Amino acid sequence: MIAKLKGLIDSLGDDWAVVDCSGVGYLVSCSARSLGRLEAGTAASLFIETHVREDAIQLYGFLETGERDWFRLLTTVQGVGAKVALSILSVAAPEQLLQIIAAQDKAGLTRANGVGPKLALRILTELKDKAGKISLGGFAPGGPVVSLPGALPMPVSAGRMEDAISALVNLGYKRLEAFQAVGETARDLPEEADASTLIRAALKRLGKDLVR
Repeated sequence: MIAKLKGLIDSLGDDWAVVDCSGVGYLVSCSARSLGRLEAGTAASLFIETHVREDAIQLYGFLETGERDWFRLLTTVQGVGAKVALSILSVAAPEQLLQIIAAQDKAGLTRANGVGPKLALRILTELKDKAGKISLGGFAPGGPVVSLPGALPMPVSAGRMEDAISALVNLGYKRLEAFQAVGETARDLPEEADASTLIRAALKRLGKDLVR
């Protein structure tokens, strides 16, 4: 079983790279994000996920262990094969996927080729449970909180935060940006802050972001 390849990048395609290891060329499928960081004729080290079938051995390569781990997690979802998993990783970095799942943002997944609304919903539902409902800033709508390293405690209740997020979505903001704005705002507000206070503070933060 091949777990890692280190060598020269011989050639690149739309979704593959050939890695020359001491004269042997390995064809490796990669996400667009990884391919964009590779250059023919230069040295590279790829973490490999090997899939063995009756008629073929397929290698999938990743520059980071985080991307490989998300590839493995995505392919546990029914309907998500290796090709779709790479497509998702092509449009969203691992840290972005974490935010998308925490925010239950279907639009963030349907940007990937091969992912429709139904499959996006299945991915969000299954991975929210499998990932222990980990979220950006320590807030997981509708479930227990598992804070990321360095996250600040979240004094405002999850219910009020979800109400504020829904209100911002109704105002036309994307769910992911609403989720981020409310999560960042809530850390600076007292525990008794109501949804209206959250909404006003989040709108102010979103306004500043737009100015930037």
